[in-house]
Amino acid sequence: MDNATRTELEAAAFRRLLAHLQNRTDVQNIDLMILAGFCRNCFSKWYKAAADERDIELSMDEAREAIYGMTYDEWKENHQLEATQEQKDAYAQSQAKKD
Repeated sequence: MDNATRTELEAAAFRRLLAHLQNRTDVQNIDLMILAGFCRNCFSKWYKAAADERDIELSMDEAREAIYGMTYDEWKENHQLEATQEQKDAYAQSQAKKD
């Protein structure tokens, strides 16, 4: 497979993952962090870093909006729930495994 085709496939898969995460607003970032070690905020940071590496001007707010499909404030207001103690404990355990 040539590099251009690989890039097209990777971009398509990335767009599909973003659409999936934007559609699954019931999945909280903390749950993603517990289970997979990354969340929508991580994607936002990676997206911004990719722009920075290419000298493309992109604010963190713009990166978040690209990933969340809405502003971060809208996401928090409409979809973010307070983390339960069980989630906080599971997150702490997942972080301890990294050390």
